[in-house]
Amino acid sequence: MAEQGADHWDVLIVGAGLSGIGAAVHLQQASPGQRWALLEARNTLGGTWDLFRYPGVRSDSDMHTLGYRFKPWTDAQAIASGPAILRYLQDTVAEHGLAPHMRYGQRVRRARWRDDDGVWHVDVHATEDAPPRHWRCRFLILACGYYRYDQGHQPDFPGQAQFEGRLVHPQHWPTDLAVRGQRVVVVGSGATAMTLVPALAQQGAQVTLLQRSPTYVVSRPSVDRMAQALQRHLPARLAHGLTRWKNILLGQYIYRLARRRPQRLRTLLQRGVRHALGPDFDVERHFSPRYAPWDQRLCLVPDGDLFKVLRRGQAQVLTDEIATFTAHGLQLRSGQTLEADVVVSATGLELLAFGGIELEVNGQAIHPGQSLSYRGLMLAGVPNLVYVMGYTNAAWTLRSDLVSQYACRLLRHMHQQQLNRCMAPIPTPWPATAGWADFSSGYILRSLDQFPRQGHDSPWRVRQSYLHELLSLRWGRLNDGVLRFS
Repeated sequence: MAEQGADHWDVLIVGAGLSGIGAAVHLQQASPGQRWALLEARNTLGGTWDLFRYPGVRSDSDMHTLGYRFKPWTDAQAIASGPAILRYLQDTVAEHGLAPHMRYGQRVRRARWRDDDGVWHVDVHATEDAPPRHWRCRFLILACGYYRYDQGHQPDFPGQAQFEGRLVHPQHWPTDLAVRGQRVVVVGSGATAMTLVPALAQQGAQVTLLQRSPTYVVSRPSVDRMAQALQRHLPARLAHGLTRWKNILLGQYIYRLARRRPQRLRTLLQRGVRHALGPDFDVERHFSPRYAPWDQRLCLVPDGDLFKVLRRGQAQVLTDEIATFTAHGLQLRSGQTLEADVVVSATGLELLAFGGIELEVNGQAIHPGQSLSYRGLMLAGVPNLVYVMGYTNAAWTLRSDLVSQYACRLLRHMHQQQLNRCMAPIPTPWPATAGWADFSSGYILRSLDQFPRQGHDSPWRVRQSYLHELLSLRWGRLNDGVLRFS
């Protein structure tokens, strides 16, 4: 155990969003003797679900899989709103008594490992200009997510300075923005754009979805009727477990179908859109992407809300490109003029590896983008550190839970065997590597060089498969011939 004191800990967790709160619960349950704290840069918990305040913000996965395995989701709405997810996280903290361990307004800027004392030296800043406070821990869990919180992706559109209306990014939604009676153009084709269009239409705006290229959109009921039926007749945990597994297996089936028979899935998805929008809608132009299904995430629209506002004439969709902003709207490449009072730039996210924390091992800077990932949760050559990354093809929390449980297994093994250090050594020779995600989404491609590389074989390869990782991370051998303890 690390030296005791106000800033000396066995484990530090960084980040109080879905991943960090889940890691804290697992750690408290699996290792009750550990002395730990959770550091959060912002002044409140929730991460993404507190940061994003745009109209209609919601999950893009069902809450039976995005929620924790240990805490049943019992609300009727399985596709949940942002505020409902935030309440779920707040309830988790209260139920498990995590509050005394949480430290808000504590931004981790640098973490340095030294072999001579076998601990991480962590520099924590309370404000931007404050001198660092120095914390020490034996084990570090980075649960920072991968979004950059201070800014989203904002292209520099031609002529945007002459626009006399309001240009808004969803990540920083203004509280004073009233859209009733306004002409609103939402620029983008991802999940945020698909969420905003029906929400803004319901607020009384006349909305245009302007997309440079289409994406795959699928309607799904917001209420899981099977889950509701099971909850009426079974204990909450059992009902939650059965619903969770039903949704896991369905998601895995759809992903495998996309990889093995992409044209078949493309046909099914487009058939669903045609049924929702009617025979007169140009589905080929507006909802037929150039890429194969699951090369990017499918956009989920609960209860077909996007399709409903399109059919009612409360919104329209245009597939075109911006030539230039004008004083009163947009000039498109096709020559069409689009008048607007508000333009919402739903153009994506900026990613940030490990919350921008500078890592050092024995004075040597560690650059995540030049590092090799061990099982998608440790860096080769970096001791006593686990980072939490979710799935790109399924609910984030499915994997974050597995990673947290794996970290707890490591800690328990080290405690039982009186070991101080675990590390995946840098392999020799260095294997052929690829980017951390096999995905063509813009926000992924823009950030590939920031994140750890992966190899082509286990344990250096990250498998985007919950079923495979359930076996390897929850029950697989820790002493796998690669990971070293000392």
